Amino acid sequence: MSEFTHLDGAGHARMVDVTHKQPTVRTATAEAFVACAPEVIAALRDGSVPKGDVLAVARIAGIAAAKRTPELLPLAHVIGVHGVSVDASVEDEGVRIVARASTADRTGVEMEALTAASVAALNVVDMVKGIDKATSIREVRLLSKEGGKSGTWTRP
Repeated sequence: MSEFTHLDGAGHARMVDVTHKQPTVRTATAEAFVACAPEVIAALRDGSVPKGDVLAVARIAGIAAAKRTPELLPLAHVIGVHGVSVDASVEDEGVRIVARASTADRTGVEMEALTAASVAALNVVDMVKGIDKATSIREVRLLSKEGGKSGTWTRP
């Protein structure tokens, strides 16, 4: 079982020890898309969602979530999340969320960026579910990462 980094010799889950790795600058960008009905899009565009400013709440929730990633993912490392941005934009078919996380630490921030995008998307659903209960998160995915042993990767 040794070829799996998160399993010990007996096959038990473990947290990888990164103690001896040198901190490096790392960034990751992820996105989520929330599919919305036309009436939700109209309410988002004219600011009439009863719960308030959907995009502002989503941005703040995403930033807060990125900093709590190790609480949600048991094998994720506690790292210094030194920067997080969450952008949310209304498109004709829904809300696109792009989250970027950065650090200067021993392991990457892919999970922090994905967590930020995911939780921001969940907040959009929560804020508009009174208008349309069928609102759904279509996808959450990593767009790119930089730094660390594996270098730069960008979704083709």
